[in-house]
Amino acid sequence: MKIMPVITVEAPKLTKEQKRKLVKELTASAANTMDLPEQDFFVFVKENDRDNIGVAGELLSDR
Repeated sequence: MKIMPVITVEAPKLTKEQKRKLVKELTASAANTMDLPEQDFFVFVKENDRDNIGVAGELLSDR
């Protein structure tokens, strides 16, 4: 059975270029570390709005 690693990143809103760079660099680093081909990796970027993130008892959007 073929291994299909998944990388999941939760982040604030990103531009398409930032996501492109993030996916490329995470894939390259993980492939190198795990000694697997880059084609085996799935990367999911989950963007979170500042209204949906709380830190120290308050929403980021209120800071």
